[in-house]
Amino acid sequence: MISAKTFCSLTLLCSVALFSSAACGQSASEGSPSNAPAANPAGSGLNTRPDQGSFFRRLFRTYGDDWKPLAAVAAAAAPAPAFRGDPAPVSGPPFPFSTWPIGGTVSIGQPWTQAGPLMTALWTGPHGDFWKKSKIQIYGWLDVGANYSTSKGGVNPAAGKYDNFPTAYDEVPNAIEPDQEVLYIEREPDTVQTDHFDWGFRLSGLWGLDYRFTTAKGYFSQQLLGHPPGKEYGFDPVMMYLDMYFPHIGEGTDVRIGRYISLPDIEAQLAPNNYTYSHSLLYTFDCYTQTGINATTRWNSHWTTQVGLSPGCETAPWNLTDSRLTLNWCVQYSWQTSKDTLYLCDNETNLGKDSGQYGYNNLQAYYLTWYHVIDKNWHTDTETWYQWMKKVPNVAYNPPPGSNLPPVDPLQPETGSNGAFCSNPAAFSCYAPEWAIVNYIERQFGAHNYITIRNEYFDDIVGQRTGTKTRYTEHLFGWGHWIGTTVLFRPEVRYEHSYDAAAYQNGTKKSQLTAAGDIIFFF
Repeated sequence: MISAKTFCSLTLLCSVALFSSAACGQSASEGSPSNAPAANPAGSGLNTRPDQGSFFRRLFRTYGDDWKPLAAVAAAAAPAPAFRGDPAPVSGPPFPFSTWPIGGTVSIGQPWTQAGPLMTALWTGPHGDFWKKSKIQIYGWLDVGANYSTSKGGVNPAAGKYDNFPTAYDEVPNAIEPDQEVLYIEREPDTVQTDHFDWGFRLSGLWGLDYRFTTAKGYFSQQLLGHPPGKEYGFDPVMMYLDMYFPHIGEGTDVRIGRYISLPDIEAQLAPNNYTYSHSLLYTFDCYTQTGINATTRWNSHWTTQVGLSPGCETAPWNLTDSRLTLNWCVQYSWQTSKDTLYLCDNETNLGKDSGQYGYNNLQAYYLTWYHVIDKNWHTDTETWYQWMKKVPNVAYNPPPGSNLPPVDPLQPETGSNGAFCSNPAAFSCYAPEWAIVNYIERQFGAHNYITIRNEYFDDIVGQRTGTKTRYTEHLFGWGHWIGTTVLFRPEVRYEHSYDAAAYQNGTKKSQLTAAGDIIFFF
């Protein structure tokens, strides 16, 4: 249950966000990037009446207008903003995106339609022109989740507090948790126009239980890695980057510099970017963020390419212990007016003689994702990857008697980065691969409802990712329901099974059933 202290923290965070925004002024509704929170399109029913009372009165009126049944009618009647290329293949909302997810960039050729209640209240106030001219927006959400699980959990880590693991992010069983409370300060470049250079940026902060999954070594990582199992709730600056848009390279090129979401994946860390509350195993155990430079070029309506450099997965450049110069590249091909898209990525390839050598999440990873629209109500997404590291410390080390090998393996895993259960017990280290595949089937019911069916297979071949050498399957049925465009409910039922070893409830059971859900409140 949420303690009084946690409740006060949530209230304070929301109040600070509102106060800081109210003290500054107001801006124009432009558009939403594919990796931003679910957009609230212009004309969605949010209050746009100018100078009507105090800031808080305008804010509350914005929510009231958004929750009226006529809001959806107003949204449908509003003219669609201009775009370049193919029309968006799906509707977002109710889905978490309208163009297929592609990380490390804005969605080139698509307008930014983000228009949250906080900014709407500022735009309709006395300083509205200032915010509109600056094109800067401040917005975010509060996300609280709960679950009932066949795993028991406990009151402290030693008693098994995180017994739902490897389920993510609802790893604390039978609990209500503040998952992620998020604030964005952002400006997005206008990539619909093709006549001039433009720029943008994003600063973001996440507080809550979910920092345990977003942490990169070097960014306040002592909260999690300093004293295992780490603080239960923490802060993480998930994204901090600059965008530079060059309209005359191809049909538009975005260069992103800073810390950004890893390029591939159907899912992302931020709650509104996902179909469901809980994450697939495939997503949970791959790379989350990179810090570096990435260039994305749209060549035409079919082809988009990406290339970048970073110090590796989940590490800051100043983390000299684990940083390695790393190349990434991706190719996206779309056809049938983007109703079908293939996305191929080499997300991590170290350059140099230590390529692929064990380090904190130093994953070498290769992805293929297929997005397909079945008809106006149905679509499906399928993703698979293969990952590996070499020279991973052997946690199953057991030298035979008389071998003259040291009784204790001189190679030890890093804090927060598992070793491997090597097939040769006398080996100090070994090659650690894993592969996974996940499929989503999505069905839309009007502007406010959708259902999700998710099935996946994950083979942790030597146990380096989850800490258990086993194969997993996971099956989920979920429902997403919107109130206006500012509140989202996502209940779900999920079953997972481990085939070769006990992997749940501190390694005492092979299967787990959870009934879970979250509420996302946008501001």
